[in-house]
Amino acid sequence: MEFELIATTAFGLEGVAARELSWLGIDNARTENGRVRFVGDFNTIARANLWLRTADRVLISLAEGETRTFEDLFQLVRGIDWAKILPKNACFPVTGKSVKSTLHSVPDCQAITKKAIVERLKQSYPVDWFPEDGPLFKIEVSILNDYAMITLDTSGAGLHKRGYRKDSTKAPIKETLAAGMLLISHWKKDRALLDPFCGSGTIPIEAAMIARNIAPGLQRTFLYESWPCVPEGTRAAAQKEAEAKIDYDITLRIAASDIDYFAVKQAKENAMIAGVLDDITFQKLDFKATSSRYKYGSIVTNPPYGERLCEEKEVVRLYKDMGTHFKTFDTWSVYLITSYEKFENCYGSKAHKKRKLYNGMLKCNLYQFFGPKPPKVYNPSGIATQEEK
Repeated sequence: MEFELIATTAFGLEGVAARELSWLGIDNARTENGRVRFVGDFNTIARANLWLRTADRVLISLAEGETRTFEDLFQLVRGIDWAKILPKNACFPVTGKSVKSTLHSVPDCQAITKKAIVERLKQSYPVDWFPEDGPLFKIEVSILNDYAMITLDTSGAGLHKRGYRKDSTKAPIKETLAAGMLLISHWKKDRALLDPFCGSGTIPIEAAMIARNIAPGLQRTFLYESWPCVPEGTRAAAQKEAEAKIDYDITLRIAASDIDYFAVKQAKENAMIAGVLDDITFQKLDFKATSSRYKYGSIVTNPPYGERLCEEKEVVRLYKDMGTHFKTFDTWSVYLITSYEKFENCYGSKAHKKRKLYNGMLKCNLYQFFGPKPPKVYNPSGIATQEEK
């Protein structure tokens, strides 16, 4: 059974998620604002949920169309063959949203959708009412500019919930955004990596998981797993494939530090849960004291923004100090995210490239400062050779 599938993403990460799908052998991906569309079966759903690092959820698109009246919406929903997916005892709550549309009452849209599903199910199941005491199927009706989409969530909890972050600091970065920053940076696993504002460790942990090719969904379950319509062994097959692809042999050079002792303690605990504690060197350290014996590498970090943790004057001072200190990493690349619009003025350098991203609902920019490429003959295992110098 093939479906039209949607991987939802934060704005700015659509292209990265499409690239991830291509790595999974899915070459039919099409990007739109906040989502990537692709086609696949339940095996595709299992693999996408396990592997996508930058997507928020994997949805099945069941129907789409213009809906200016409740009758339009009713017929759109009723046209879906719900019995192919929902068993007789399915629990099928309906959530909704409506933006700039004639059908602006979300509760009414939810009620009409629910009624249409029941009416269609009665054609296949000869019952007067449905107990809804079985497996969960989360359905959403979403209407934008009078165009409705009826989707079914296969993921359950958002895909950023990998299962390793039990505690977080005051201003955590989502795992999906951290992974997106790393994939945008094109950081190579044989190169050094530093996060001098590591907080609860999300960026270095995601980096270690990417380098070791650990599927981000290995430690969690997904909503589709409880559905009777999914062939038996679908999750197990995807899990076995993912476990076989883990690289246990590579040596990584990932360093992470923070001035907050408790943040570093949490980061270590999270890294242990993720299974990558031995891959990351954690330190309690002021960022101005950071250094590296490696000639080439990348700084990828999420420093304080100002809106979240401190006053503007403190942030301005911080960014000036960052600009001064990071210049000592003169052969490294720097990737950092902030919502502060005057960042480049404070930092003292104009980014080679910047990319708009969203940290939750907060619009940010990923500032990218490119260092020189390492020479073809490069010794990443230690201090630079004389030739490299």
